[in-house]
Amino acid sequence: MMTLKEKIEQLKRERHAVILAHYYTEGDVQDVADFVGDSLALSQKAATTDAEVILFAGVHFMGETAKILSPDKTVLMPDMSAGCSLADSCRADEFAAFIAAHPGHTVISYVNTTAEVKALTDIVCTSSNAVQIVQSLPEDEPIIFGPDRNLGNYIKNITGRQNMLIWDGACHVHEEFSLEKILELKQAHPTAKVLTHPECKRPIVLISDYVGSTAELLKFATDDTTTDTYIVVTEPGVLHQMKKSAPAKTFIPAPPIDSTCGCNNCSYMKLVTLQKMADALERLEPQIVIPEDTRVRAEKSIRRMLDISKKLGLIK
Repeated sequence: MMTLKEKIEQLKRERHAVILAHYYTEGDVQDVADFVGDSLALSQKAATTDAEVILFAGVHFMGETAKILSPDKTVLMPDMSAGCSLADSCRADEFAAFIAAHPGHTVISYVNTTAEVKALTDIVCTSSNAVQIVQSLPEDEPIIFGPDRNLGNYIKNITGRQNMLIWDGACHVHEEFSLEKILELKQAHPTAKVLTHPECKRPIVLISDYVGSTAELLKFATDDTTTDTYIVVTEPGVLHQMKKSAPAKTFIPAPPIDSTCGCNNCSYMKLVTLQKMADALERLEPQIVIPEDTRVRAEKSIRRMLDISKKLGLIK
């Protein structure tokens, strides 16, 4: 009998499919993917392939982003209940009311949002380009930033922008890391560097040696030659790629405030399994469907980000 991995490979060929996996999924899921990375980069990559089907091993907003950029492709999600606490913290109707209550603001939304919120947005951003996107606007331009309050405040502190209104949302993973336990780990491993995602709370950012997106943390950990030990303050799924890229180094997942497991998993990402991936490819279900008017408006906010990023030399 075929293994699940063999079945997925066969179904992928039969469906003319490409498999995308986010860094936060389980290691065995990442290992069967054609591309592993951050959500937007994966969606951009999928749009350039000749695949007819995109299987996105990640959470719901990521599948939506892939569909926004590849409307003619079939986009499959292994588990439609794989949501995102950050995206869920910003309902489109509430965000629309917030925007209406503050007219004249440029709306910048993190990519970790629903298609409906992206459709309300002027410019989408990622954790790797958010600072530059804000800095590309005139210094006195009023801005609404959503939905992550920690990322918003991180940007505000770096840029010094005072005309930023920040939506009060957060990611349950990055919100729950324990500063005290990270300091204890640092004491136990004095040569370790603390690598932190900017969705974390400010006290943790302040004690970190490097702050960046998931892809940036991976690159730093791979390239850095000043130590061989790292305390990683983001979802621990990325440690799978860190260990593959730098097997001689030690990577320690930062613990949450209230847990005995020693790590801080995204429960939504862990819903994605090889069996669900095989089932989705076999049935061509469940599929991401977005109303065309919503998709078109959401795409404009993503394209504007890409245009700005190209002008700034952030992407080719």
